[in-house]
Amino acid sequence: MTRVGNLFGPDFTFLGVPAADLDDPASYAGADVVVLGAPFDGGTSYRSGARFGPQAIRGTDYLPHDGSRPSLALRADALTDLTVVDVGDVELFSGDIQRSLGQIREAVATVTRSGACSARAGSP
Repeated sequence: MTRVGNLFGPDFTFLGVPAADLDDPASYAGADVVVLGAPFDGGTSYRSGARFGPQAIRGTDYLPHDGSRPSLALRADALTDLTVVDVGDVELFSGDIQRSLGQIREAVATVTRSGACSARAGSP
């Protein structure tokens, strides 16, 4: 399926991390963290809107999108110490819960099969 970017709003990434293409596993195969949005609220009948969540999370950062978020307590910066990429949102078929859940499951399986997010050598 041809991807059209984020479904509900402008095309930008979580905290300014590099973008990757969900349909190209080589673009995120070595990543430690893969951000994958699932804009789904098909099971709601009242107060829907969860489908806007992934884009809201990407856009509601109060700090600049410069790829750095140091933690003073941990003395680490996950966005520079780890390889983090954003593959955007899974494109879901609205109105079919089973199909949408299958698409989410398949997207996660695709990321997992690529070798991304697996434990690093030497880590506990």
